[in-house]
Amino acid sequence: MLRKTLGSTLWLTLGLLLLFFRPAIAPAPIQAPIEPPPEEGTSPTGEEPVTAPADFHGKVGIHLSFYALAKLGFAEEIADKLRAFGLNAVVICVKDMHGTVGYESGIPLAREIGAAVPYLALPELIEFFQSRGLYVIARQVLFYDPILSKYLGYPGGKWVYPSDERAVAYNLAIARELEALGFDEIQFDYIRFPDDGEIGGAYPERYAAVNSFLRRARELLTIPLSIDLFGRVLWPWNREKKDPIGQCLEEMAPYVDVISPMLYPSHYVEPELKANPYRTVRLALVHGMSRVEVPFRPYLQAFDMDIPPGMTLPEYILAQVRAAEEMGSDGYLFWNPRSDYSALWEALRLSRGSGAGPRP
Repeated sequence: MLRKTLGSTLWLTLGLLLLFFRPAIAPAPIQAPIEPPPEEGTSPTGEEPVTAPADFHGKVGIHLSFYALAKLGFAEEIADKLRAFGLNAVVICVKDMHGTVGYESGIPLAREIGAAVPYLALPELIEFFQSRGLYVIARQVLFYDPILSKYLGYPGGKWVYPSDERAVAYNLAIARELEALGFDEIQFDYIRFPDDGEIGGAYPERYAAVNSFLRRARELLTIPLSIDLFGRVLWPWNREKKDPIGQCLEEMAPYVDVISPMLYPSHYVEPELKANPYRTVRLALVHGMSRVEVPFRPYLQAFDMDIPPGMTLPEYILAQVRAAEEMGSDGYLFWNPRSDYSALWEALRLSRGSGAGPRP
């Protein structure tokens, strides 16, 4: 099903992205490109394929890197696990925070700058997951793009700005290509400026640029759009538009169908928030849901970082799930930087015994 594109000698090792002073964003994957699964044949379970629902509501799923999905048999294994535990969605990273476009893109600039690397045969992969009843989301990292940044001559070579028409046009072209490939939804990440200033300043041009990008994307695309946001964007002070990243919840919400705040308790500096995953997720959603009516589908932490003493990772995961469900979130997604969801599967096994757990 997936194409063999890279030899086993190519390995990429990345560190977790930690934010020591502010809550916030998914850690960078620690990943390695590996061999892809074989061509799709019959379902490994022997079941007849089913058609994935087109509705974006009630989706519960996991995020997967294109490196992990290139591993032999990985997609099949994941599809079986998702169906066995009642999950109904998968998020595929198609453009990551290195600027790599992980499929055979036809965008001329992606090819010119060496960004397009065909780890995945996306049409076949999308069809594979959809045939198993899964809703398939493309995660596209936008403005943290070292490849494009260096090509365009940005100082530091990491970021491009949402105010730069070259970066905007490039990412909109990729998004249109993803829609044409058959994804059910596009999820934008790093839809912001770098976190390079003090909270409390005035950044009107940054907010205007972020909102303009979303408006243009909404006009171009016909499939559902979702956005990944810093957890801190949900808190009331965000209304004051004093954050250098340029994300304002009320101003972004009108252009999207779903909001996916990254609510990882480990990423908060406040001890009381780090120590209580249930309270942290619940409180963040209380704030966010009181401000906008767009559905929330939060990202929950499924990786082992700053787990409170006496609590296992599966228990930590279930505490977050309980908070999200009690708040009436419109589904939720799990993040593990290595696409290793063994702790999640254990959490879901535990939830079956207690009668709790995902309700797609």
